This record gives sequence, C-alpha cells and structure tokens, in this order.
Amino acid sequence: MTIQTPLRPGTTKTGSIRSVDADRTAGRRGGNANWPVTVVLVLCALSILVPLYVTLTMAFKTTSQAVDGNAFSLPAPFSVDGFVQAWELTDFPRAFGVSVLVAAITVVGTILLASFTAFAIARNWDRRLFRWSFFYLLAAMFLPFPVLALSQVKLTGLAHLDNPFGVALLHVMFQLSFSVLLFTAFLRSIPAELEESARIDGASTGQVFWRLVFPLLAPMSATVGIFAFLASWNDFVMPSLITSDPALQTLPVLQQMFQTQFSNNYNVSFASYLMAMAPAIIVYLVTQRWVMAGVTQGAIK
Repeated sequence: MTIQTPLRPGTTKTGSIRSVDADRTAGRRGGNANWPVTVVLVLCALSILVPLYVTLTMAFKTTSQAVDGNAFSLPAPFSVDGFVQAWELTDFPRAFGVSVLVAAITVVGTILLASFTAFAIARNWDRRLFRWSFFYLLAAMFLPFPVLALSQVKLTGLAHLDNPFGVALLHVMFQLSFSVLLFTAFLRSIPAELEESARIDGASTGQVFWRLVFPLLAPMSATVGIFAFLASWNDFVMPSLITSDPALQTLPVLQQMFQTQFSNNYNVSFASYLMAMAPAIIVYLVTQRWVMAGVTQGAIK
C-alpha cells in the first residue's frame, strides 16, 4: 500500500519532488556548518580589522583627541594635521621613493631570476645536477636573514653594497627559493609539446622561453611579484642593518628612527603608519585574485 502526498496547488509532481530535494539539501548544508572553523575565522578577521580601525580613527584625530584614552571613538572633528606632521618629520617623499626603488628591483629581479631557474630545472628534471640544485634551493628556505645577518652585513660592506641596491639584491636572493618552488610547480602543468612544436619551427631556447613560456607564466609571475613586493616593502631588519646612510633608509626604518620625535603625538604616529602600509594594502587588494589563481593553478598538477 502506497500513500501519495497531496500536491500544492499550481505545482506538478516533478516540481514537488525537486522542491523537496532542494529543501533537504539546504537543510543538510545548514546542519553541517563547521561552527568551530567559522568562529576561528571570525576571530582572525577581527584581529586584523580592529587594529586597522584603530589606526584609521587615531590617524584622523587631533593631538588632544588622540591622548584622551578612547582609541575606538570616531574623530570629531576629522583632522589631517597628523599626516602633515608625519610627512615633514619623516621626509616621506624621499623615503617613499627609496622604498619604491627597492621594491621594484626586488619584484623584477625575483620574477626574472626565479623564472629562468625554474624553467631550467623543470625541463631538465631527469638530470641529477638540476634536480639536486632544486633541493639545494629549497634547503635555503630554512635559513632566514637574521641567521646570516652578520655575514651579509660584512659582505655588502666589502662590495660597497651597503645601500638600497644591496638591500634589493639580498631581497631577491632570499625570495629566490620560494619563488622557484612556485614557478617549478606551475611549469609542470604546461605541456612540453608546446615547446617541442616551437623548436620544430626553428625557435631557439631563448625564443621558446620569451615568446611561449614566459607569457604563460603571467598568473604565477603576478603571484611571485606580489609576495616579493610585500616582503620588501614591509621589511625592517634587512635595510636597517645593510644601509649605512640614514638618508637612504626605507619607510619602516625611518619611522622607527623618528619615533622619539612623535613623543605623545599618537595621531602623528598612526598617520605615518597608515601612509606606510597603504601602498601594500592597495596592491594586495587589487591583485589578490592573481595570488589565489597562481597558487591554485600551480598546485593542481
């Protein structure tokens, strides 16, 4: 004996079954929500958003408002005096230009050297020399700059590279291992038949790389470039130890040098912080889709 449930007015039997299945699927999805993970993600988001909110509000306050002990209150009225004073105290245009120069050299140098190296390793993986060279580069990832700081300071001084160019060169070297790893994983997803067809048409190795392979590396090049930019722009230890001339220091180092001048002017301090981290935030927000696209494409295969 079968029992037939009555259909709602205006619906067919097929439509009713589909609606019931959809309701069951939605119920299962709602009931299987991973609340512990959701709570952890919310807390992680708040750990970033709350300090950012405090930075924004404090930067636009007057000096009297900044020291009233209420960091979460909105500025009333809004003031840009903190930005004006921070601009003058830190000589922001010059420091910004030095930071941009170091970041640009780091990004371009990392992309070029890492792509060259990864192409040679990926296409000669069967040869022991290239395979062990890859493992050697991976091992360098376990050697952070503070461990090698003394030797690097000595070497850059002897080579007269105790300046922003030396800092950029060291950034490229320390970014090379991770970047080669990303490029190598991505190159393995590119069919070798494309290169073979280009060689049959008479293309040399250089032409194959520049005209065929390098354009296909655009998503991963964007990813590597973003990581290199963020690492260079936010670095404090390396330029503070390598650069001997205080007038050629990057923004993070210059901010620390002028902290004594800020004294209790918290609005000036937070304004300088906001000006320094704004380019990195903007670059990441604009290019974050390429970061995810490059990492996932390189990891799938």
